[in-house]
Amino acid sequence: MTKRDKKDPRVTSTSQPSRKDRFLPTELLGISAALGVFVGLIVLIATRELLLAGVSFGIAFIVALVLMALFALAFKPNAAEVHDLEEQNAETRKDERPSH
Repeated sequence: MTKRDKKDPRVTSTSQPSRKDRFLPTELLGISAALGVFVGLIVLIATRELLLAGVSFGIAFIVALVLMALFALAFKPNAAEVHDLEEQNAETRKDERPSH
């Protein structure tokens, strides 16, 4: 059993991810799907070809999803996230030291 598996008394309820953090992937998928549907409908209205509209939807969905994920990664972490990352790095470094 690792140290993370044990109940740490220092861990509080604020260490749980917020609702906003939990739903970020769903938001990214929803926005990307909406952009894909928009492009698919525009292509369908312009060409009246269902196959071309479907391909356009798929391409727009994937491109929008990748771009939204890249934009989400570009944000600077806040102080709480930096502190959490430092704790995880310190714990990892401590675990990697060879015991003599």
